[in-house]
Amino acid sequence: MKLTGRDAPGYFAKPEAHRTGLLIYGPDGMRVALKRQEVIAALIGPQGEEEMRLTRIPAADLRKDPAMLLDAVKAQGFFPGPRVAFVEDATDAMAPTIIAAVEEWQEGDAQIIVTAGQLKASSKLRKLFEGHPNAYAAAIYDDPPSREEIEATLAKSGLRDISGDAMRDLTALARELDPGDFRQTMEKLGLYKLGDDGPLTPEDIAACAPSSTEAVLDDILNIVAEARSGEIGPVMKRLRAQGVQPVGLCIAATRHFRTLYTAASDPGGPAQGMGRLRPPVFGPRRDRMQRQAQNWGAPRLQDALSLLTETDLQLRSAGQHAPDMALVERALIRLAMMAAR
Repeated sequence: MKLTGRDAPGYFAKPEAHRTGLLIYGPDGMRVALKRQEVIAALIGPQGEEEMRLTRIPAADLRKDPAMLLDAVKAQGFFPGPRVAFVEDATDAMAPTIIAAVEEWQEGDAQIIVTAGQLKASSKLRKLFEGHPNAYAAAIYDDPPSREEIEATLAKSGLRDISGDAMRDLTALARELDPGDFRQTMEKLGLYKLGDDGPLTPEDIAACAPSSTEAVLDDILNIVAEARSGEIGPVMKRLRAQGVQPVGLCIAATRHFRTLYTAASDPGGPAQGMGRLRPPVFGPRRDRMQRQAQNWGAPRLQDALSLLTETDLQLRSAGQHAPDMALVERALIRLAMMAAR
């Protein structure tokens, strides 16, 4: 039987122990692995692997010894409770072996969990599990997690009091991160909020979300965007000491001002534009950049981008003889003065 995208998350959380088996397949190996981990943990419990109620069978081992699967299905455990025979990274070449084990399965045997990559509709494995009256097949696609899945992940991390703004940020974050990174971020949030009874806020998410590569340059970019030209010199001195390269600084400034321009030119206004940014911007940093976009306005930001493009071309020009970092510093001062108008 097929598990639809709507029904699959509920089944993974509460699988039925009396089923013959489950096939989980899809193009993203990480997503498939996470769903497999979830369903096996729900079937055998936290002590199942320690109690030897889980038998892992890599595809390479099954090819060498096809009898491994049926032996695992029929084996009697020392501990009571559901058992699982898990075949990892199966292909249609193993279909005869898996078919034989499914046909021999009886009530009380280990449930057969199979994971695979992308499978065509004509796949023997798909036909086996989709057509079996006591087994399921679930396709895992690259769709971002639903709100319900995000809430379930948060609950597992001990987070239940979520503000509306925080849920909005988490939904955006889930679209950008791969499933493994998103789950790790949720676990990090759970630890971050340990002992804190207050609701989860955008500031908490900003503190735990993976840092962007431009985070170390935020100080100078905010100084420039907020017209604080008197502070540029000392910060530039620190950046030079840290080994920041002029071209990299110019690229980071261009990216920052392009983000502001995208927000400022949105038909719904800077606030709506910030909400549509990909990758998303979180918490206080989003509020700060929103204010910058409002203060600059789209026309001046377009002029700023023209200045940065001109500076970048000068840095890359063979005829350029002025010190590169001085050239970038001059451009940043001009931008800060532009913002002050």
